[in-house]
Amino acid sequence: MTAVDTAPAAPPRAGAGAKLTHRVFLVRELGILVALVLLIGGTAISNPRFLSAQSVKDLLLGSTILAILATGQAIVVITRNVDLSVGSVLGLSAFATGTLFLDHPGIPIPAVVVAGAALGAVCGAVNGALIAAARVPALVVTLGTLYVFRGIDYRWATGKQINAADIPHGFLRMGTATVLGVPVLTLFALVVVVCAGYYLRSYRSGRELYAIGSDPAAARLSGIQVGRRVFAAFVASGALAGLAGVLYVARFGTLDANAGLGQELNVVAAVVVGGVAIFGGSGSVYGAALGAVLLTTIASALPVLGINPFWQRAAIGALILAAIGLDRILSLRVARSLQQGGGNG
Repeated sequence: MTAVDTAPAAPPRAGAGAKLTHRVFLVRELGILVALVLLIGGTAISNPRFLSAQSVKDLLLGSTILAILATGQAIVVITRNVDLSVGSVLGLSAFATGTLFLDHPGIPIPAVVVAGAALGAVCGAVNGALIAAARVPALVVTLGTLYVFRGIDYRWATGKQINAADIPHGFLRMGTATVLGVPVLTLFALVVVVCAGYYLRSYRSGRELYAIGSDPAAARLSGIQVGRRVFAAFVASGALAGLAGVLYVARFGTLDANAGLGQELNVVAAVVVGGVAIFGGSGSVYGAALGAVLLTTIASALPVLGINPFWQRAAIGALILAAIGLDRILSLRVARSLQQGGGNG
């Protein structure tokens, strides 16, 4: 009789734990959104032109490439890894895109987009193979490939610059065109973020990435193919960095071997500020994308407010520290709530 009476109590507690975790994600993402709204509102009060149609368009375009890179980086960081090579992969893909247009003037634009993403995926596969198969720390591997891929880019470019006149007009127009006032490149980013978010939430292999980030050893013992999943995460990050390189060309037109130089630090900052735990296991690509928009808005708002550029870096550093602190507080809160639930059981 006692066993029958107490058995039904287990599912509600499990559901309560899932709801608590969901609320934690909402707290992180809503916090970023509130900060973004306050920043935009405060800047608009100081200078109403900040919300002009052209300024909003420039802000969206400015955050597009960073949001795509942050989406791929978030997938990797969720597995308790990091990819420092994304800036170099972007530069390599961008120069490859320009070279394709130079050498094959009539090449279809979709083929160039696929080629750029495929080149990025190959770079990601190199990272993933070294990390997953050779069990080398991701920080070490991607720091090395950051220089390797950039070196290949420099060797390939040999000081050459590709100008907008060498790029088809139709492709460059994609970098400035809008649909209902929204830049086409921003729509690319929205599709990427939504697809990645849906995959992580709805597919078993996506949810397994969170399990790996939470506890790789436990994930391996539970039958999850950790090496294969980590490899796939780096391939996805590389492919998105390659896609970002293609879009970089569409937006700027003129490029050389320095495209994307130093971008990896901004990407990691966007992911951390976006609420993705640097130690893996929690966060979302939506938060990472919001983090990218927030950092881009800070870079645009501070000059409008007449604030010294030095404080831009200081503000980003403060946001990173605040995000890490908030993540720690929320993690402790979740753990305490789950322990209390287990104790009551």
